[in-house]
Amino acid sequence: MSLLDNTQLALESAMSGSMLQQSVLANNLANADTPNFEPSNVNFQQTLADAVASGKSPTSVTYAPYVQPQVTAANGNGVDPDTTNAEIAENGLLYQDMVQIAAQRESILETAMNTTTSG
Repeated sequence: MSLLDNTQLALESAMSGSMLQQSVLANNLANADTPNFEPSNVNFQQTLADAVASGKSPTSVTYAPYVQPQVTAANGNGVDPDTTNAEIAENGLLYQDMVQIAAQRESILETAMNTTTSG
């Protein structure tokens, strides 16, 4: 039995998905000038939501990048650097929020478990 509730497990799973998305987005940006490069993405939020809605444990969710076929440049490249930079920033802020929420929840648990009394 885990000491963590489903909310905490979901937060940790979402953080894992967000880290994967950040890596995928950084790879897209690194290939912004590569001819015929098709960018990828990770829809970790929807993947996690679908898993939880179907009764699966957040710890059982696996995230996988998928290709987003599109062409935005004359060389056949599908990466828009401005959009990708904005997505990287947005995902980074989301990850920071999740880390803060997870840390607060853990702090509450630690406080609740502290049974030391002054005497």
